[in-house]
Amino acid sequence: MDFAQKLRIFVAVAEAGSFARAATALGMSRPGVTNAVAGLEAELGVRLLQRTTRRTRLTGEGEAFIDRAVTLLADVAEAKAMFAPPDGALRGRLRVDIPTALARPLIIPRLGEFTARHPEVELVLGVGDLDMDLVSEGVDCVVRLGEFPASSLVGRSIGRLRMVTCAAPGYLERHGAPASLDDLAAHRAVNFHSGRTRRAIPFEFETDDGRRSFTMRSTVTVNSGDAYVECGLLGLGIIQPPWVGVSSFMAAGRLVEVLPNLAPPLKPVSVLYPHRRHVPPQVRAFIDWVETLVRSIGT
Repeated sequence: MDFAQKLRIFVAVAEAGSFARAATALGMSRPGVTNAVAGLEAELGVRLLQRTTRRTRLTGEGEAFIDRAVTLLADVAEAKAMFAPPDGALRGRLRVDIPTALARPLIIPRLGEFTARHPEVELVLGVGDLDMDLVSEGVDCVVRLGEFPASSLVGRSIGRLRMVTCAAPGYLERHGAPASLDDLAAHRAVNFHSGRTRRAIPFEFETDDGRRSFTMRSTVTVNSGDAYVECGLLGLGIIQPPWVGVSSFMAAGRLVEVLPNLAPPLKPVSVLYPHRRHVPPQVRAFIDWVETLVRSIGT
């Protein structure tokens, strides 16, 4: 095994904090990962990782070496790119995860544009709304609604989405349409909970006095964007989804805007990817493409 491969395995273990998780992400056996790191340590003459029963941590020497290792790997990738095919074609596997609120109405219908542009990229697409460990699960990047959380990951804002407060006609016939924010106290919502906190995400409104938040009583709480909209269509409560995901239902009269004079604030769209200096070109291409899609629908 060459030096660059040992470096790549060492960085994967350091980022995952576990030999087992790094082995899974790399598609290797655990003994193979362990032997590669041991070989690198023997070659350098220092201990880079401290193994414990719960977690693998960098030693002082490992802390000093990790940034240099990432830089060396980036230099190797750039050197290889000097001799890339003249057509500049991107190649390799790309594993991404996108939120359900954007999958059906925006990203999947136009996915052919990305695959036609990069036919040599093997795209592995996950659709979900829950947090995940990108390193241990081998995910290159995730797209999420909302500000990106403070973490060891790199976060990048790629646009903002128009939100809309709406409900099914059947719900409004049974409960009446709220005429003011104070009226919401008498209504029910379909609530959406965050994967991190398990708390319901409040409804937000822009008013003359500033932004106001409301957490209403709910008939049902969900953690999936598709389930959220479906429950709204069934008349189980008021919802506040991205406009792009419900515009067709509103045009068909299956959902009706509520409190149209009080618009929700725009929702940020963020992309997260592992904290490393070198971002593979296929990952950067996907992020740029999704950013173009998000910004194309306007605010």
